[in-house]
Amino acid sequence: QVQLVESGGGPVQTGGSLRLSCAASGITFGPYAMGWFRQAPGKEREFVAARRWSGGGEYYADSVKGRFSVSRDTATNTGYLQMNNLQPEDTAVYYCAAGRPITSTMRTSRGYGTWGQGTQVTVSS
Repeated sequence: QVQLVESGGGPVQTGGSLRLSCAASGITFGPYAMGWFRQAPGKEREFVAARRWSGGGEYYADSVKGRFSVSRDTATNTGYLQMNNLQPEDTAVYYCAAGRPITSTMRTSRGYGTWGQGTQVTVSS
């Protein structure tokens, strides 16, 4: 059974930082990718960032490029999303996802088959 468990969300002031964690069980991440998506109130779910577990290739939405970064710890099967200089417009529920997307689906939900439960990030002045 494949399971993703997210943690690290919470309230934060504008300009602050958070690091989200996504711990995976029941899966070997070697051939997989981990993606990050978010959904703000009244809006559709949107792509945030992604990378393959091994090898090259990092992907970022224009809205977070230069502020967010992805990393992973292969020993613990845990992926991370580091979020810096957070702004109120970053407020959303954040989801991690695992799958085996091809390059053309790396930025889309169709590229992933397993999803975390979501964690709330709220940025205020």
